[in-house]
Formats: sequence, structure tokens, C-alpha cells
Amino acid sequence: MSSVVSAMSKAIGQLGDRRIMAVLLKSVALTLAIFAVLGVAAFVALDTALAEWTGSYSDEIGAILAVILTVLGGWLLFRVVALAVVQFFADEIISAVEQAHYPRQADTARNLPFAEEVKNSAKGIGRTLAANLLALVLAIPLFFTAIGPAVVFWAVNAWLLGRELQDMVWLRHRHSGGGHPSHPPLSKLERFLLGGAIAALLVVPFLNLLAPIIGAASATHLVHRRNGPEYAA
Repeated sequence: MSSVVSAMSKAIGQLGDRRIMAVLLKSVALTLAIFAVLGVAAFVALDTALAEWTGSYSDEIGAILAVILTVLGGWLLFRVVALAVVQFFADEIISAVEQAHYPRQADTARNLPFAEEVKNSAKGIGRTLAANLLALVLAIPLFFTAIGPAVVFWAVNAWLLGRELQDMVWLRHRHSGGGHPSHPPLSKLERFLLGGAIAALLVVPFLNLLAPIIGAASATHLVHRRNGPEYAA
């Protein structure tokens, strides 16, 4: 527990780093752009469907329904989109943390081939969608318990995020000779605690925009902690 708290504290302390800020601005802009496109697509789809089904309807009704669908879709899909966006910029975040705190690891990191990045991202998105669909199935019977669905989604995403955040860092060093083992470097408990903390931040307005970046930076500290204090700045 203390190692996760320490890693997150260091990650938050580096948010002012110009390289981290640059990634934050790009990731926020891209995330908002994706949801804007989804909103427009929802409006166009509803406009077409309502015109076909009813023959005539109010544009205001279509706009209201599009907004409602976009908000609901955003709530359900935000974790998927945010994680996918941060995976796109993960190298920049991890590199900024390594250069500031772990220069020797930064020197031994490998650049993932584009094909491998696409493959890893596709696997991550697939796991995220599958896990959240499973969470939805488990949450439906608990709907009337109020807190039940929230706990189910949090637990599933805690497991999911912990693994994805670890792999963002670990894959850069697994075959680089940087001292990392061939098996996952974080324990199941560490992954769950890290993922749980980030999953909790993802439901807080505004903080949910920072959460994926804090998660990637925290994972970098956790993965590198086994290399010894002599590597840390």
C-alpha cells in the first residue's frame, strides 16, 4: 500500500513538468475531440432514424436525445477512450518520468515497433471492452442496491487498469537488458491497488482527465522500484 501511495505522490509532484503538461494538453484535446465526434455521430444517427420512423419530428428533440446519449455513452466509455488515448502518448509520459528519476532505465528503454504498439493497444482495448461488458452483466442484478453496480465496475476496472498501466512501462524494458524480469514486475495486490486508485479518480469530474497520466507515471515508479535506490534521482 505504501509503495503505491509513494508512487502516486511522486507522479502528482511531476504534473508541472513541461513534458507532462504537453501530454496532458494533447490527451485532453484528443479525448474531448473523440467525444465531440461521437456526439455529432449520435445526432446524425438519431436524425436519420427519427426521420425514417416518424416522418417528421422536432430538431430540438433530436438534439436533446443526442446529448443524453452522448452523456451516457461518455460515462460508460470514458475509461476505454481515456486509456486508449494515454496508451497513444504513453512513451512520452514514461520517458519524462524516467529521465527525471531513472536516467539509467531511460538509456536502456527500447522503442516499441509500431506494429507491436498497435497490437498491444488493440489487446488493451479488447480487454477493456470485454471487462466492462462483463461488469455490466454482473451489475444489472445489483441495480437496486444502489452501490452494488459502482463497486462491481470499480473492482473490474481496478484489475484491468492495474495490468494495463504496468504493461505500458514493463514492455519498454522487458527485452532491453535493463534489469527487469521476464515475468510481470508488480504483484497482483500492487496492480489492484494502483488500478483501484486510478479507477476511483476516473469518476471524479476534471480529475478524470488527469487520472490516466497519474496512473502511467505512478506505474513507472512502481515498475522501476526494484532496480534499487541508486537509480532514482
